[in-house]
Amino acid sequence: MIDLFIKGGPIMYPLLICSIIALTVIIERAIFWIGEDHRRDQALVNEVLSLAEKSDWEAVRARIGDSKDFIISILVAGILHREFSMSKAMETAASDELERMGQHLPILDTLITVSPLLGIFGTVIGIIISFKFLGSAGIEEPQAVTAGIAQALITTASGLGIAILSLFPYNYFNSRMEKAAATIEKYATSLEIVYEKINQSNNNVKP
Repeated sequence: MIDLFIKGGPIMYPLLICSIIALTVIIERAIFWIGEDHRRDQALVNEVLSLAEKSDWEAVRARIGDSKDFIISILVAGILHREFSMSKAMETAASDELERMGQHLPILDTLITVSPLLGIFGTVIGIIISFKFLGSAGIEEPQAVTAGIAQALITTASGLGIAILSLFPYNYFNSRMEKAAATIEKYATSLEIVYEKINQSNNNVKP
């Protein structure tokens, strides 16, 4: 492995940096989503909506405690600002949560694009070196030519490998964000409907 790295030439160093950054982001995001799954509390979400139907806002406040569920955080933001603009409050909270979920993903996206380009750059340099040695040494010394070709192939393979191995987790993390956005919209809409029913009921009671 070290021998291949050395044969790949100087472009292997930025490719190594790309691979380290990509791996760091992937591990960090994986830990993040494991934590989010652990903090999810579907039963509490259902209970909050049930208490909201009864307009028991104090019970909601007491029940949520220190919950770290992102759905609960968004619903609480709407409940706290229900007298002003519930939908805007939840929209802002949802935007903050989605931004948190997408943190560092632009870096991974950039590395997926840059790594193959660096590999191609290394390929071009390797071919240039091959032709240089071919012009000076001729076909009598094929080893001098094959060294440049080896460099070209190694950098290309490395760049493609980094991009391919980064693409799968990148798409997975994006799919998790999309799923989370759909879940947020579902429960935020449910809370808005519940609150509208409460307001309509209160208006009908008034003389």
